Amino acid sequence: MTIRQYHLYRYSIPVDSQLILRDRFLKRREGLLVQIRCQNNEGWGEIAPLPGFSEESLEMAEEQTIQWLADWNKARSRGEKLSFEGLYPSVAFGLSCALAELKGKLNAEGNYHAAPLCYGDPDELYAELANLPGEKVAKIKVGLYEANRDGLIADMFLEAIPELQLRLDANRRWTLEKALLFASKIKPEHRSRIQFLEEPCKTPALSCEFAAQTGIAIAWDESLRESDFQLKKEPYLAAIVIKPTLIGSLEHCIDLIKQAHTLGLKAVISSSIESSLGLTQLARIAQQYTPNITPGLDTLDLMDYQVLRSWQGSTLPLIDLDSQWIKKII
Repeated sequence: MTIRQYHLYRYSIPVDSQLILRDRFLKRREGLLVQIRCQNNEGWGEIAPLPGFSEESLEMAEEQTIQWLADWNKARSRGEKLSFEGLYPSVAFGLSCALAELKGKLNAEGNYHAAPLCYGDPDELYAELANLPGEKVAKIKVGLYEANRDGLIADMFLEAIPELQLRLDANRRWTLEKALLFASKIKPEHRSRIQFLEEPCKTPALSCEFAAQTGIAIAWDESLRESDFQLKKEPYLAAIVIKPTLIGSLEHCIDLIKQAHTLGLKAVISSSIESSLGLTQLARIAQQYTPNITPGLDTLDLMDYQVLRSWQGSTLPLIDLDSQWIKKII
């Protein structure tokens, strides 16, 4: 009989964040690390619900993970498989990644060329964006301040750096009127260099109306997580943004990617502010399933530490299982 072992750890690391998540500052990033071993093979996964965005709390995810692992071991002894159906998205994603690693289904190569997330003083960002290697793609959160201010800043970047392309994310914060006010500050000749604006308005229908009136491409993010959502071709719809921690199992994410590609849409793998372990896995998923598309994974610098695995090129200190920031659960 094949011997299988598993362990579960909880991490809690300080975050140096100027980002506001749903009107709250994130001071610590907390999550679970699951390790599964079978003979000489092992797989890791990260389960890290994002406060303000995930339906489940970390405590709920921990309880469900412990139960699933116990059931998984029992099912194996009976020669049965255990599905991820009905699990919280973060739990399904972390467990599916651990099993994919265990079975050698997750390729080692990753896409570490992430679109930088721009926040803070615009003047300090010009040099960083102007010196971006390769494809010059950056992401800006909009909707936190006045719509006309957001439009002016985006247009300034596009004016100052002619080869720059922007991805913008409004998180459904705008009415149609405010979204149109934002667009009015973007020169018509610059609009084609906005790769997409994620969910500009409070409903998908209003976002489609915004795109039709302005010619600015849009992308779905929150819409993907609605129970009745069906992906279909829309005028000016350019992409879907997949945040696996908020979506579910690796298999579900792959299915969404295939649907997008069938419709001629980009699929962009994006972070939910996971630790370096989770981010490196997202980079590998991006390389394997969305090659040649720059992922949205530039969130590691918000952390004070890396966890277990290093992000390529990062100089942040790396902590292991013996660290004070990691506690063993089972």
